[in-house]
Amino acid sequence: MQFVFDGHNDVLLRLWTHSKDGSDPIAEFADGTTTGHIDARRAKEGGLSGGLCAIYIPSGDLVFADPDADGRYITPMAAPLDPLPSLTIATEMAAIALRLDQAGAWRLCRTVKDIRGAIEDGIFAAVMHIEGCEAIGPDLSALEVFYAAGLRSLGPVWSRHNVFGHGVPFAFPMSPDTAPGLTDAGFELVRECNRLGILIDLAHITEKGFWDVAKTTDQPLVASHSNAHALTPVARNLTDRQLDAIRESRGLVGINYATAMLRADGRSDSDTPLADMIRHIDYLVNRIGIDCVALGSDFDGATIPEEIGDAAGNQKLIAALREVGYGEADLTKLARENWLRILAQAWREDRA
Repeated sequence: MQFVFDGHNDVLLRLWTHSKDGSDPIAEFADGTTTGHIDARRAKEGGLSGGLCAIYIPSGDLVFADPDADGRYITPMAAPLDPLPSLTIATEMAAIALRLDQAGAWRLCRTVKDIRGAIEDGIFAAVMHIEGCEAIGPDLSALEVFYAAGLRSLGPVWSRHNVFGHGVPFAFPMSPDTAPGLTDAGFELVRECNRLGILIDLAHITEKGFWDVAKTTDQPLVASHSNAHALTPVARNLTDRQLDAIRESRGLVGINYATAMLRADGRSDSDTPLADMIRHIDYLVNRIGIDCVALGSDFDGATIPEEIGDAAGNQKLIAALREVGYGEADLTKLARENWLRILAQAWREDRA
């Protein structure tokens, strides 16, 4: 079994949502459930040893558009969120992450040494990530608090606009060059993440925002859960020019399992073969190199191929890659070592 460290999941959103209906989030993760994609049991069964666990504030007004007769769709952008309710929700999700750690259901990791130790001990290695920084005001004081709580990765925007920058819509076919990039506050956020050692994730940002981060950050460029625009031209995927910049920085792209970002027709359909995933992985490996490609499933946040199903089916992708010729050394890089290299760089551990 190849143990997988995964670049993106929304399990905290699922646990928080269910907690509002009276569910115990600690028991749901530790004891297992029949809903969603990730819990401790299914993660262990599928070799999912850990990952970046997103604090994401849901947009209640977002309604995904249906494709027209030609398969095209443009989902209207979600409205910006109010900061105070966003901070409340983000704090509640962070509290769930901390309670899971205190209960021994997972280990909240702040260093790569922590991640490796959790994997060796057979405990899910969770890294706290914020997806869209609505909960962090432009004065950045909340950033310090979340960092103290364990935050080690963030995406300045989700697919909506905020005080830090602009996100891309869910649309097919469409370029990621859809709106402006970082605001002045966004540039300051990037600089502060560099100072603290917080990974900056480019997965939902506009192309202009991508280039704004690229010219400001001292970290490798990372898109935690994105695929190749040349194969599936949704606005969320990366152009060849963006991929080349990631390669030049020795950064990373985490392959997204979301079927709408894998299929040539851009549809959200669980009846999507693993061949579509391999097609994107092959393209990325050929374009940016084996050292710059990893996994970013989007478990609990997307429609994924039925053949994988949930975290328990993660090794089916590894087996499919093995069958088409990927050797164990390369599979180890794709499954976890590329992520651990990037995190060590972003967290300044490679300079210690």
